[in-house]
Amino acid sequence: MAARRAVGIARRHGDAEREAAAHEAVDLAKHALGERGPVWWDDGAPDLNRHLAWTAVYAGWYAALKESD
Repeated sequence: MAARRAVGIARRHGDAEREAAAHEAVDLAKHALGERGPVWWDDGAPDLNRHLAWTAVYAGWYAALKESD
């Protein structure tokens, strides 16, 4: 979060050089956390992140939900 704050501070001050350095720090942190780069969780299951519940393998489950759920 410190790197993210640094991006905002640099942006508010109009310091393009500091902003670029802060963006690089954010990128390094995200790689270290596993948020970017090669996947480490590849278990062979399909990636359903970009699918709507009613159009994916969860369609039956979604259709069975009640309005109040």
